[in-house]
Amino acid sequence: MRRLLLLAPLLLFTAGCGVVQSSEDDATDAARDVARKAGERLHSQRPRTAEEVGRSASGIDGVEVLRVTGTSTHDGDGVDVVVRTSGSAFNEWLDAEEVFVRRCFAVRVSPKSEWREDPRDVDCPDGPPLTFAPPPEPPRLPYEELQAKLPRVPEGGRVDEAEVRRTLAALDLHPAIRIEVKADGDRVGVLLSVKGNHFDAQDCLLARVGPGATKVWVPPRIQRMPGEGGCTIGNALDPMPSPH
Repeated sequence: MRRLLLLAPLLLFTAGCGVVQSSEDDATDAARDVARKAGERLHSQRPRTAEEVGRSASGIDGVEVLRVTGTSTHDGDGVDVVVRTSGSAFNEWLDAEEVFVRRCFAVRVSPKSEWREDPRDVDCPDGPPLTFAPPPEPPRLPYEELQAKLPRVPEGGRVDEAEVRRTLAALDLHPAIRIEVKADGDRVGVLLSVKGNHFDAQDCLLARVGPGATKVWVPPRIQRMPGEGGCTIGNALDPMPSPH
């Protein structure tokens, strides 16, 4: 009888409000929400390799990357990342102390995946979290060297395109730096650039050699965005107006 009396308030509460979710379930939901937010941060239309996705995921607070499958975001079904996250919850009706859990979820990264797509519950793979080497640094564009070495042509003089090309060859530039040289009338334009990803601002360096003036500059960021035309030989010969 005493046990029934003790259970009566809980039974009434359950009958009136529906089934009470356990603190462990609430903590699991909190861990799932961390994985969902990680998926939001990884969601992008930009093509990336599986390693790039894994590296990005491993840098998110509260996320451990345990497995990465797939080749790239734009191949097949994209890239699946198994992450381990943690969550906590406290239910004063059921628990004397806060409950902590660690759970694993699979996050799909693909242009076909939906925004805020729910991660899938999965078993945690064995082994420690994956580690990723830092991405290779892009080669430095030689602003100071170019400024110092390009020929200076006096007013009324003639620019020698071959001399400009010899100057660039003598700089022994990194193979990843693309070189473009073009003569137009009494001017010679120079473009040094590294391959962009078609989403972020591209790294490039422009120069123009003409009678009475040799100039080296980096276009404003907005002009270096994809489709803006800042990193072109045409912009070296006829610079675009500065953005306001």
